[in-house]
Amino acid sequence: MNVASNYSMVLNEQAEEGVPVKVEFVALKKGAVTLRALNHKLRQQIVKLIDENKRITVTEIFNKLHLEQSVASQHLAVLRRAGIVKTHRDGKYIFYSVNNSRIAHIVKCVEDLNS
Repeated sequence: MNVASNYSMVLNEQAEEGVPVKVEFVALKKGAVTLRALNHKLRQQIVKLIDENKRITVTEIFNKLHLEQSVASQHLAVLRRAGIVKTHRDGKYIFYSVNNSRIAHIVKCVEDLNS
């Protein structure tokens, strides 16, 4: 194994295509954070609720799921940082919607990992 830096490495063995495999640790960590964001039962419920409503406020989310406002906000922040949900301000309200292209990309990556 060749160490390129503290943040990446190049594997000695090459991939099937004959190209050296460079592992970027920062990118791996970001991917793990994204998967971890979706691998939580309450966040899955939040994403499902947002998807069913197309766009929804945090108030509607915590009322429908019987949560504390702070709990809903914390979970939405995790989903937003992972790019799983998007926000749109309309006056004094912030609406959340599902980032369908990001979810589709995540699903494809997971399918590739499992094949």
